[in-house]
Amino acid sequence: QVQLVESGGGLVQPGGSLRLSCAASGSIVSINTMAWYRQGPGMQRELVADITSGGRTSYAESVKGRFTISRDNAKNTVYLQMNSLKPEDTDVYYCMADALAGSRPYLGRYWGQGTQVTVSS
Repeated sequence: QVQLVESGGGLVQPGGSLRLSCAASGSIVSINTMAWYRQGPGMQRELVADITSGGRTSYAESVKGRFTISRDNAKNTVYLQMNSLKPEDTDVYYCMADALAGSRPYLGRYWGQGTQVTVSS
Protein backbone atom coordinates (compact mmCIF):
# COMPACT_ATOMS: atom_id res chain seq x y z
CA GLN A 1 0.00 0.00 0.00
CA VAL A 2 3.01 2.25 0.47
CA GLN A 3 6.09 2.09 -1.71
CA LEU A 4 9.38 3.73 -0.73
CA VAL A 5 11.97 4.36 -3.43
CA GLU A 6 15.47 5.44 -2.42
CA SER A 7 18.06 7.13 -4.58
CA GLY A 8 21.40 8.85 -4.21
CA GLY A 9 23.72 6.10 -3.04
CA GLY A 10 27.08 5.41 -4.62
CA LEU A 11 30.83 5.47 -4.19
CA VAL A 12 32.50 8.44 -2.53
CA GLN A 13 35.95 9.16 -1.17
CA PRO A 14 36.53 9.66 2.56
CA GLY A 15 35.60 13.19 3.53
CA GLY A 16 33.11 13.46 0.70
CA SER A 17 29.35 13.97 0.71
CA LEU A 18 26.26 12.20 -0.56
CA ARG A 19 22.57 13.02 -0.39
CA LEU A 20 20.04 10.22 -0.16
CA SER A 21 16.40 10.70 -1.10
CA CYS A 22 13.38 8.52 -0.41
CA ALA A 23 9.98 9.14 -1.95
CA ALA A 24 6.85 7.49 -0.60
CA SER A 25 3.88 6.74 -2.82
CA GLY A 26 0.69 4.71 -2.77
CA SER A 27 -2.60 4.99 -0.92
CA ILE A 28 -1.11 7.19 1.80
CA VAL A 29 -3.39 8.88 4.30
CA SER A 30 -0.63 10.32 6.46
CA ILE A 31 2.99 9.65 7.38
CA ASN A 32 4.28 9.94 10.93
CA THR A 33 7.94 9.24 11.51
CA MET A 34 10.33 8.77 8.62
CA ALA A 35 13.83 7.46 9.15
CA TRP A 36 17.05 6.15 7.68
CA TYR A 37 18.59 2.89 8.84
CA ARG A 38 21.74 1.14 7.70
CA GLN A 39 22.90 -2.44 7.73
CA GLY A 40 26.22 -4.09 7.04
CA PRO A 41 26.83 -7.75 6.12
CA GLY A 42 25.91 -10.00 9.03
CA MET A 43 24.95 -7.00 11.15
CA GLN A 44 21.67 -5.84 12.62
CA ARG A 45 19.93 -2.93 10.99
CA GLU A 46 20.65 0.22 12.99
CA LEU A 47 18.90 3.56 13.16
CA VAL A 48 20.88 6.40 11.62
CA ALA A 49 18.39 9.27 11.97
CA ASP A 50 14.67 9.89 12.19
CA ILE A 51 12.30 12.79 11.82
CA THR A 52 8.71 13.25 12.96
CA SER A 53 5.98 14.84 10.89
CA GLY A 54 6.54 17.98 12.94
CA GLY A 55 10.22 18.07 12.11
CA ARG A 56 11.76 16.83 15.35
CA THR A 57 14.95 14.91 14.61
CA SER A 58 17.24 12.46 16.35
CA TYR A 59 20.56 10.93 15.32
CA ALA A 60 22.84 8.05 16.14
CA GLU A 61 25.89 9.26 18.06
CA SER A 62 28.18 8.07 15.28
CA VAL A 63 26.67 10.48 12.74
CA LYS A 64 25.86 13.55 14.86
CA GLY A 65 27.31 16.69 13.36
CA ARG A 66 27.93 15.00 10.00
CA PHE A 67 24.50 13.85 8.79
CA THR A 68 21.30 15.87 8.49
CA ILE A 69 17.84 14.39 8.01
CA SER A 70 15.04 16.49 6.52
CA ARG A 71 11.68 15.93 4.88
CA ASP A 72 9.23 17.53 2.49
CA ASN A 73 5.77 16.59 3.73
CA ALA A 74 4.09 17.87 0.57
CA LYS A 75 6.17 15.42 -1.47
CA ASN A 76 6.19 12.58 1.09
CA THR A 77 9.95 12.58 0.74
CA VAL A 78 12.75 12.26 3.27
CA TYR A 79 16.39 13.18 2.70
CA LEU A 80 19.69 12.35 4.34
CA GLN A 81 22.56 14.73 3.73
CA MET A 82 25.79 12.93 4.60
CA ASN A 83 28.97 14.99 4.97
CA SER A 84 32.49 14.13 6.11
CA LEU A 85 31.88 10.51 5.19
CA LYS A 86 34.10 7.83 6.68
CA PRO A 87 34.86 4.29 5.50
CA GLU A 88 32.87 2.97 8.46
CA ASP A 89 29.75 4.65 7.00
CA THR A 90 29.84 2.04 4.23
CA ASP A 91 26.56 0.11 4.39
CA VAL A 92 23.24 -0.42 2.70
CA TYR A 93 20.94 2.43 3.72
CA TYR A 94 17.21 1.82 4.09
CA CYS A 95 14.38 4.32 4.23
CA MET A 96 11.52 3.67 6.68
CA ALA A 97 8.12 5.27 7.08
CA ASP A 98 5.36 4.77 9.64
CA ALA A 99 2.20 5.54 7.73
CA LEU A 100 -1.55 5.29 7.66
CA ALA A 101 -2.47 3.89 4.29
CA GLY A 102 -5.45 2.48 2.47
CA SER A 103 -8.22 1.19 4.69
CA ARG A 104 -5.97 0.12 7.57
CA PRO A 105 -7.01 1.91 10.80
CA TYR A 106 -3.50 1.62 12.27
CA LEU A 107 0.02 2.67 11.42
CA GLY A 108 2.06 0.33 9.25
CA ARG A 109 5.85 0.29 8.96
CA TYR A 110 7.17 0.34 5.44
CA TRP A 111 10.69 -0.09 4.08
CA GLY A 112 12.54 0.84 0.94
CA GLN A 113 14.66 -1.61 -1.02
CA GLY A 114 17.96 -0.14 0.19
CA THR A 115 20.71 1.82 -1.50
CA GLN A 116 24.42 1.06 -1.24
CA VAL A 117 26.77 3.69 0.13
CA THR A 118 30.47 2.94 -0.20
CA VAL A 119 33.14 5.22 1.24
CA SER A 120 36.55 4.30 -0.09
CA SER A 121 39.62 5.83 -1.67
